[in-house]
Amino acid sequence: MSPFPGSGLAKGLAVTLRTMTRRTVTAQYPDVQPELPPRTRGVIGLFEENCTVCMLCARECPDWCIYIDSHKETVPPAAPGGRERSRNVLDRFAIDFSLCMYCGICIEVCPFDALFWSPEFEYAETDIHDLTHERDKLREWMWTVPEPPALDPAAEEPKEIAAARKTAEKLAAQEAAAAQEKEGEA
Repeated sequence: MSPFPGSGLAKGLAVTLRTMTRRTVTAQYPDVQPELPPRTRGVIGLFEENCTVCMLCARECPDWCIYIDSHKETVPPAAPGGRERSRNVLDRFAIDFSLCMYCGICIEVCPFDALFWSPEFEYAETDIHDLTHERDKLREWMWTVPEPPALDPAAEEPKEIAAARKTAEKLAAQEAAAAQEKEGEA
């Protein structure tokens, strides 16, 4: 129990008094833009040139808020005598931000780096139906995506790059040995 009756009330009033005497910090938002941390999750930007219409983003989205339409086109053979190929062409790519929960699964599963987080957060609409943004608006947001942070210079080199470097060094050594043999024969 407390040492004397009403000590809890006194502690509460002390906290209130301390808070009242502090200077207020008000963010003047519309006039002053906030300082956002790097790689802020605002909206999703689309880099349309990388999209192959694989539909992974739409299939993995837990909210089913990504709408993709496409059609197939026949591409002529690259070499004479080759066969024609078909490829998907993107007709519609839309995200309904009234349904989106900003989980980022679509960005993570995209194997071709077509989706990115943009720090834009001012996209409010007066009608909920206007929160479905088509590919033109998503492309505009793509240009606001910041550069990824630089790699840590003290970080360990990725295994893939190390293996590729070893292979390249072996090939260079073999070529140098072959060149020396040719010089020795001549």
